[in-house]
Amino acid sequence: MNIAGRILIVDDLASSRDWLAKAVALAFPASTVSVAGSLTQARALLSTVPSLALIDLGLPDGSGVELIEALNPLGCLCVVATVFDDDAHLFPALRAGAQGYVLKDQSTQELAELLTGIASGQPPLSPSIARRLLRHFHPEPAQEATLTARESEVLVLIAKGLSVVEVAGMLNLSRHTVAGYLKDIYRKLAVSTRAEATLEALRRGLVSP
Repeated sequence: MNIAGRILIVDDLASSRDWLAKAVALAFPASTVSVAGSLTQARALLSTVPSLALIDLGLPDGSGVELIEALNPLGCLCVVATVFDDDAHLFPALRAGAQGYVLKDQSTQELAELLTGIASGQPPLSPSIARRLLRHFHPEPAQEATLTARESEVLVLIAKGLSVVEVAGMLNLSRHTVAGYLKDIYRKLAVSTRAEATLEALRRGLVSP
């Protein structure tokens, strides 16, 4: 993709605007840069559609997502530049049409290299954002929770119908200790009742039907 002509930078912090402008100058030295500190100022600059817009999400008069929604249908390549790296900000921006998402934790040179990649079709994504996207679409398989030997003992006895007091007596432990083990078992197995714990013990082969 050829980035030429005007590039729009939208950020309410002067220091961030300077950082973005320096990166743009390195990546696209022939471009003309316009800056805005709010949605209102940005909209006033849209008589000519920019080829690229670097947009912060947290603006004083609204969200940068609104500007992405307005610019995307006009053929402007929108890249988010923000401090927010959570799903609640990332995915709404991408759904609105953002084609890149960079965090404000990089050097000017690193950002310039990400932006330069646009010319060869590489989406400008901070490494941590790229990893988050991969995890979202290709989640790692969940690993089965591991119980300690003592937790397994407690689970077996609970699954056989013994009360906390009875388990404590059999294992020569206090009922408070057994209750603590049971709480940990419930947490690890993601269950909340004795019946669910019993089913999990059966599934694991710790007790016979």
